[in-house]
Amino acid sequence: MHVVTSTPESRHDGAPLVFDASVLRHQHNIPKQFIWPDEEKPATTCPELEVPLIDLSGFLSGEKDAAAEAVRLVGEACEKHGFFLVVNHGVDRKLIGEAHKYMDEFFELPLCQKQSAQRKAGEHCGYASSFTGRFSSKLPWKETLSFRFSADESFNNLVLHYLHDKLGDQFAKFGRVYQEYCEAMSGLSLGIMELLGKSLGVEEQYFKNFFKDNDSIMRLNFYPPCQKPHLTLGTGPHCDPTSLTILHQDQVGGLQVFVDNQWRLITPNFDAFVVNIGDTFMVTNQSIKQTNPNPFPDTS
Repeated sequence: MHVVTSTPESRHDGAPLVFDASVLRHQHNIPKQFIWPDEEKPATTCPELEVPLIDLSGFLSGEKDAAAEAVRLVGEACEKHGFFLVVNHGVDRKLIGEAHKYMDEFFELPLCQKQSAQRKAGEHCGYASSFTGRFSSKLPWKETLSFRFSADESFNNLVLHYLHDKLGDQFAKFGRVYQEYCEAMSGLSLGIMELLGKSLGVEEQYFKNFFKDNDSIMRLNFYPPCQKPHLTLGTGPHCDPTSLTILHQDQVGGLQVFVDNQWRLITPNFDAFVVNIGDTFMVTNQSIKQTNPNPFPDTS
């Protein structure tokens, strides 16, 4: 993944560029820093990616045949492109709805309130508006709020405390929801790691044990309305450097992935999570293959 570091350009009045969604969402003249070259943007219409929909209910309950089918589908997806969807994943639908609700409420706040959690230079956590402090051009049309979660028990309620310290008492419910949501994501990720281990033919608990005290970054992405969306991008082309990304989409859509030299669309499904194998896990996969040339077991 190519990363550019530079000083942001200024507006004509000499003031630094500020991404205030409440203002920019109504402007027809898009600042040049947000305009992307046509050759770097995906097509406005693209075919849908055939992503397997993996039902985790049987796997989680220990049903042998259902587990074998889930392992087979995960293995095939990872061989093709590294993306799959999981349903019946055990995460409470009400909790998912609350997570979306509180995220929307946060990003509708005035900019000055959101900036109380402003991300500092060199940090991975906090509020960022279009990364105007990192890039000078091709800025993404988005805001983010990121915070760290650790499954290590010595970091009890890490998310709750962080959000309270940054945002104050009025965000106590927000913090509790996302503490619970991160715990649910951690549990789901361990189940997926178990599936991935089985698909690679390693010992059942191998990856699950390795990641049981995992550190993760929870990132809330908000893409405000734009008067000329064909000129800009919510997020530019990139690779995920992590081991695993679990994404929940709202109903707006827009997620595209580059497969077989073509951009493909992943259609939103509120009942499903999108799972993406990151660069770190791909390296691990290659290492395992060197010692086990045929890692994917016959599950027929």
